[in-house]
Amino acid sequence: MKFLRFFLFPFALLYGLVVLLRNGMYKMKWFRSTKFSVPIINVGNLSMGGTGKTPHVEYLIRLLEEERNVVTLSRGFGRKTQGFRLAGNEDSAKTIGDEPFQYFKKFGKEINVAVDAKRVLGVVDIMRNLPETNTILLDDAFQHRAISPGFNILLTTYDQPYSADFILPMGDLREFRNGKNRADVVVLTKCPSLDLDKAQWRKKLGLLENVPLFFSKIKYGKILSLTGQDFITKDIILVTGIAKSEPLKNELSKSYNILHHFNFNDHHNFTIKDLQNIHNIFGKFADAKTPAIITTEKDAMRLQGDETKEAIKDYPWFYQEISVELDDEPKFNQLIKAYVKEDN
Repeated sequence: MKFLRFFLFPFALLYGLVVLLRNGMYKMKWFRSTKFSVPIINVGNLSMGGTGKTPHVEYLIRLLEEERNVVTLSRGFGRKTQGFRLAGNEDSAKTIGDEPFQYFKKFGKEINVAVDAKRVLGVVDIMRNLPETNTILLDDAFQHRAISPGFNILLTTYDQPYSADFILPMGDLREFRNGKNRADVVVLTKCPSLDLDKAQWRKKLGLLENVPLFFSKIKYGKILSLTGQDFITKDIILVTGIAKSEPLKNELSKSYNILHHFNFNDHHNFTIKDLQNIHNIFGKFADAKTPAIITTEKDAMRLQGDETKEAIKDYPWFYQEISVELDDEPKFNQLIKAYVKEDN
């Protein structure tokens, strides 16, 4: 059905002109872009999503948490609250969003997690409430031009790089490809191997020689329980609510028999009816097999509310941990550490 997108070309052209005008206003300083003295690293992309921002932010957290006072700042997509919010033990995916809640659950003892749709005000509130902060990680703010990060990390995927895409709604790009020129580092994500031709990809992505290019791939970790049960089966029901579920599905199919795949939209908020449908399918297979229900780590965050937690507690729910590996980690780490020390 992709050929139908060509009929959307006039709308894509109109959208693109609006984006060009907006970016031009910032470039000519007719619109204000605020720069802060605290080091700010932004992890973003040119496309709609699915480039692997969350595991790359987690990589940065692990890299910096011991030496820096780190705060992550996200929009908090899908949350039911408004304005600035600093994550606490009373929070959930409903109050701060699934990705920030994931950061908080995994790293809440080492870092602070904040959300605010208006990133400039978010940074102001962070510095007011946490004055010891000396590094802020912006999650998905590449198009949020009102703030000027000191270091921009641009992510694009191996399977669908921005150079092979087009602007919305004809393609998946939020802005034209020349937005890449604001990047300090570009990471080609979800690579099948880290042994790729860097010169070839640099040419394909249209990058200048002075812009560092890295490759990253997904590392699949442990399968962990959500409901306290042991994982003892080769038969699974897969439940995903992420932008691109195929890589996970392909990985799990190497070791497990996927009986059914519930493939919801990105950031899907699971309802009790959704869970009932999943459990009904589980029951049909459970007569002959002993399947497990596996979801993603991000989706698991949206199952931590009181109502959903109660609904799944008697079923074998698990989630797949992931992280990322880079082709030249020492060089990447040095670039990041040099920036935060220099800009402090």
